[in-house]
Amino acid sequence: MIERAALASSNAGASSLLGRDRELARLLTLVNRARDGRSGALVLSGEAGVGKTALLDRVVELAGPNVRVVRTVASESEMELTYAGLQLMCGPLMTASVPLPEPQRGALETAFGLRDEGAPNPLLVGLGVLNLLTHVAGDEALLCIIDDAQWLDRVSGRAVASVARRLDAEGVAVVVATRQVDDHFADLPQLVLDGLGDEDARALLRLAFPGALDERVRDQLMAESRGNPLALRELPRTLDPAATAGGFALVSSMPLQRRIEQSLLTQLESLPAPTRLLLVLAAADPTGDVGLLWRASARLGLGPEHLDAAQQAEALVVGARVTFRHPLIRSAVYRAASAENRRSVHAALAEATYVDRDPDRRAWHRANATQGPDEEVAGELEKSAERARTRGGVAAAAAFLERAAELSPEPELRAARLIAAAEAKLDAGAADAALGLIESARDEAWTPHQEALIGRLRARVGYVLRRDRSAPRALLAAAQALEPHDQALARDTYMLALSAAVYAGRLGEPGAVGEVAAAILAATADDESERASDLILRGQALLSAEGLEAGLPTVRRAVRAFLEQPADSRELHWMWFGGRAAQDVWDAEGLRTLAERQVQLARAGGVLTVLPMALNLLMVVRTFNGDLDAAEAICDDIDVIVSITGHPLPQLARTFVAAYRGHVEEVELRAEQLRADGQARGEGYALTVANMAEALVYNGAGRYREALESGRKELPYSHELGHAMRTLLEVVEAATRVSEYAIAQEAVERLAEVTRPAGDSSWAQSLMALAEAQLREGDEGEDLYRAAVEGFDGLRVPMLKARSQLLYGEMLRRVNRRIDARHQLRAAYDGLTACGMAGFAERARRELNATGETLRARRSDRPEELTDQELNVAQLARDGLTNREIGARLFISAHTAEWHLRKVFVKLGIRSRNELRTALPDAG
Repeated sequence: MIERAALASSNAGASSLLGRDRELARLLTLVNRARDGRSGALVLSGEAGVGKTALLDRVVELAGPNVRVVRTVASESEMELTYAGLQLMCGPLMTASVPLPEPQRGALETAFGLRDEGAPNPLLVGLGVLNLLTHVAGDEALLCIIDDAQWLDRVSGRAVASVARRLDAEGVAVVVATRQVDDHFADLPQLVLDGLGDEDARALLRLAFPGALDERVRDQLMAESRGNPLALRELPRTLDPAATAGGFALVSSMPLQRRIEQSLLTQLESLPAPTRLLLVLAAADPTGDVGLLWRASARLGLGPEHLDAAQQAEALVVGARVTFRHPLIRSAVYRAASAENRRSVHAALAEATYVDRDPDRRAWHRANATQGPDEEVAGELEKSAERARTRGGVAAAAAFLERAAELSPEPELRAARLIAAAEAKLDAGAADAALGLIESARDEAWTPHQEALIGRLRARVGYVLRRDRSAPRALLAAAQALEPHDQALARDTYMLALSAAVYAGRLGEPGAVGEVAAAILAATADDESERASDLILRGQALLSAEGLEAGLPTVRRAVRAFLEQPADSRELHWMWFGGRAAQDVWDAEGLRTLAERQVQLARAGGVLTVLPMALNLLMVVRTFNGDLDAAEAICDDIDVIVSITGHPLPQLARTFVAAYRGHVEEVELRAEQLRADGQARGEGYALTVANMAEALVYNGAGRYREALESGRKELPYSHELGHAMRTLLEVVEAATRVSEYAIAQEAVERLAEVTRPAGDSSWAQSLMALAEAQLREGDEGEDLYRAAVEGFDGLRVPMLKARSQLLYGEMLRRVNRRIDARHQLRAAYDGLTACGMAGFAERARRELNATGETLRARRSDRPEELTDQELNVAQLARDGLTNREIGARLFISAHTAEWHLRKVFVKLGIRSRNELRTALPDAG
């Protein structure tokens, strides 16, 4: 981090910039907004040397005395160190006086290696950074600059991007400068810095080379530099008289960046060898810690005179931190250094780094200083990998393990570390690199256990990279090979194989689901375990291999076990399968309880690998509860978590919420994307979601022929359970409305096949009553409608209760019982409106009007004048959460929560939190 005082010497040349008025104005607008209390972020991108750093220098110079500047420069050498970039930015700000809540301070200190408390919750890390920056801004403003962000470690990059997205009213401006925009920052506001125009480029060239320059040489330099300011300034300095006179020596085939770096190095060639070594030392340490530089310099026999020489050559700038005049100098110096010099400086830095304060950075320096096998260093790296993994740095763990394998003298340890590194690379999303690492070591002598682990890894890579149709069987083979060596991992792999087969469905290899399920049943035939995870594995296999009737008892025992047994991290991962199975066996209360319990435990434990899927399940529960606002808020939570973890997740939840709300065009767009993704990834499950969502939204809009067209595609797959069987109700409704009674009857029969085994399930019985009612007339149909309404009311599923009343009322109107119809249709309209199901509510309104009762469309209970974020804040405040708790829940600062709440009070015309209870609808 560089405070303003450390920038004085680097700003000397920043008093004016050619051709950057537009870009400078936009950046200063961002700073001015922060000064006014409004936060914002901007990603500044452009090739090396295009002037990003100079532009940022100028912004800092013009920011004003009431804007505090925090500036960080990421380093290529620390890309593999978990949270290294975030530590550079935030470490110096985290004084004891900063009033961070203990969970957030603990998460940050754990991420930075100052505590050893297991994996830090990335949500708490991000919120801690947000509140830290808010505190630093104080009553004024903060300009936070991250330069060379392309070198940020992956975890820090995601954290910075997530914080930037959540900025609101803290008075913080974040500028991320990078050569190319990666996925972390792609959705933030962008400012692309291109090369200078010809007129400005010529003017800069004249300033850089005021002497005589042949016009043809000038034109050639203009063409080759493409308006790159650093190239225009630096390249002419390397020209000899022959080149400047006529261009006779102006020949180079190097890429522009390498030519710029070569030009910068040429200017340093005249420095004494010890000074050049000191530059390599500074380049190898991106922290810029002056004390560390002095300690390491002493070990190399370098003194203050060498630092003075580096400063006089305008290579280094020394203030609160040691920095380079331009980031390209750092990379050029380090890359140009001899291998011997690089090892020497890393050895010195390792000796000068305090092991108790920064063991991982010390281990990394030791590794870079080591040439041959060294078990001591390899062991340190392995320990660093474990620490990195517990802090959420899977990519860093992979880098540590890969280097540890290279330094391992013993073949068996080397092989084990290679496999661990490959698995970490796969977990970090680098599937190709994981496979490449294993392929590079094909001559290793693997043990049978290691062969089994490699088989599992190859199968997972095939599934991740290609969604290979053979992946379920490959995973099955891996699970069977692991059985003699690691039963727990074998069972995890069995479940992964079954999930892969089920998700592939119709797009997978024929018979794969049954084959995997049968193998699981064979492997667990003698298993009498009552552990929840063991029960759900067998229960899911029974559902897939033998059907609902065979699997129902085991699944019910599994659900009960999940509710009664304490959940460790492994059980928590498997609990999602329990919730999914609870849906399949029509256990409404089991689904509710498991979904809420899993989310609660995953949040408390910071298990972000589980939380998004758990929230998806909770979204289903919230829609059943008739609370689409809460379901939509869950979608926001999922997006935040996915942005932090980097693990992609299909937008299934938002597709369903849009369908329930009646947003036809949105559903059509999302369904089209789901189908394309499903075909590309070989996942039939995505097609099922698309078909069900379309059938649902078209029924709500009264477009029954289109609803039938989408829904009937699931008829052949209702035995797969899941959403395929839940689509059957939509098929019955659409088919009866367009007089396709044969199709409706088929759907009812298929629904009976998957509900009959559930027997005493009120959910299954109510669904069957509603489906059969639509094919019956007179008293029999009316009795079935009443049974459905009463059943869903008892289950606390207002969405289906209101839909049952709508269908009942429509039937009564068709037989001219208008008075009775009005009673049902009014109740349906009120219930559907309260749930936020605008499409079905409008259908109920039209039906009421058809009975002779005029009813104008009315707004739902949701206060439309509030934004989504304001509504979320208001609901949590109504439920008794403090601003700090609201901030933690919504991943915003407490200051921003307070700001939103003030706006809510103004819009609703109230003065206190107590009044929110009457001003907002009760979420139940």
